[in-house]
Amino acid sequence: MKRTARNVLGGPLATCSTNPMTGFWRDGCCQTGDEDLGVHTICARVTAEFLSFSRRRGNDLSTPAPQHGFPGLKPGDQWCLCATRWREAFEAGCAPDVVLEATHEAAIEIVPIEALLRHATQVEAIA
Repeated sequence: MKRTARNVLGGPLATCSTNPMTGFWRDGCCQTGDEDLGVHTICARVTAEFLSFSRRRGNDLSTPAPQHGFPGLKPGDQWCLCATRWREAFEAGCAPDVVLEATHEAAIEIVPIEALLRHATQVEAIA
């Protein structure tokens, strides 16, 4: 029997984004598993500051990569981020807001729940 994925609040994991389609498995959710070595568990609403930070850290999330089906992100997009990258951004003072209902419970193995709570934002309608 498959266990329902849970969010950091203990409820069912909500969809993060279907436009752009996110998630390790590109199913719109920040689910994780053994194959997800990057632990893409934090549903974040990205900002220009974060996108610039991530690019400087070696992961350009704003440039489209059509060969991989990646449209490129713009400020305001919701995306399943690697928990370690979000933590790096938090420590650098530029972490984007987090949608707690769509952030997988595994994120708190890497990021303290208090940090996520400080950056909590409300769920927006999935476009």
